[in-house]
Amino acid sequence: MINIEKGVSIILHDWLNVQKDELIHFITDETHLREAEEFEKWAYGADATLKTTILNSQLVQKGDVIESMADIFSKENVIIGATDFSFITTNAIKTAVRKGARFLSLPLSCSDGSSLLENDFIQMDPRVTYRDARKIISAMKGENTVHVTTKKGTDMYFNIEGRNPGYFNGKAARKGLIGSSSFEVFVAPVEDKTHGVLYLDASFGYIGLVENTVKIVFENGKIVSAESEGNDATKLMNYIKSFNSENMYRPGELGIGLNRISKTRGVSYIEDESAYHTFHIGMGRNFGLGGKQEAAGHFDIVTNDPTITAGNKTIMKDGELI
Repeated sequence: MINIEKGVSIILHDWLNVQKDELIHFITDETHLREAEEFEKWAYGADATLKTTILNSQLVQKGDVIESMADIFSKENVIIGATDFSFITTNAIKTAVRKGARFLSLPLSCSDGSSLLENDFIQMDPRVTYRDARKIISAMKGENTVHVTTKKGTDMYFNIEGRNPGYFNGKAARKGLIGSSSFEVFVAPVEDKTHGVLYLDASFGYIGLVENTVKIVFENGKIVSAESEGNDATKLMNYIKSFNSENMYRPGELGIGLNRISKTRGVSYIEDESAYHTFHIGMGRNFGLGGKQEAAGHFDIVTNDPTITAGNKTIMKDGELI
């Protein structure tokens, strides 16, 4: 574990390169007042201006409260989304960035009582991730299909025709950039074309670790069934149902984890989906990732040790980059 002051410095100095007199909008919820105080201390010492908005944690995931703040965002230099839930996929952020703001998605949710800013994985070197990401993106560009398999039986097809892959490595140091504390390559697949079978064995994102592998069947870009020993499949389907949004059953993202410090511990979903040796499927909303799908939220399901092929080019073999 690192101390929280070092974590704040990594975010504001190393990732965001905050300068004197810049206006930072720190958006958090009532569960993260400690982190808000530490960000305010850093900004004061750097002669930057930080304003804090504290939202109700129960309202963030759906995204409506964020969309209502779109006009405010367009007047700011730096926006940090530091609630429990990510809102990187909202239209409000997409619009603010287009107008010149830069945004960092920093979901602070941790199930063990720690602060995300104390966790070792945020020390991952962005330069290493950048080099890995460039190789993957180069292999994906111009291809129409990504095929993902695992030794447990996963056999998934993602149509990426006309979709541009991107990457996150923490950094959003220039205007017009979106960054995320999830170190990954991502692409928004064509929303109604994902199909195949996923044997989910790592993490449910916000829900935590998978206890028993869940077999999930996708047809025409939608989950049509899920089964497992124990109650893991029921837990997943009940969680999706709780959004009361049909598009939460639809994949909005294919992601490949690139953080070599991260582990799938079920403590922070950002750490889980970032972990090297994994891939994830982001369910639901995907506007900020290059897609067209609206939904009542976005969450990621994470699977270990994939073999990933784009066209006829193998990107990853059993969780290791080629």
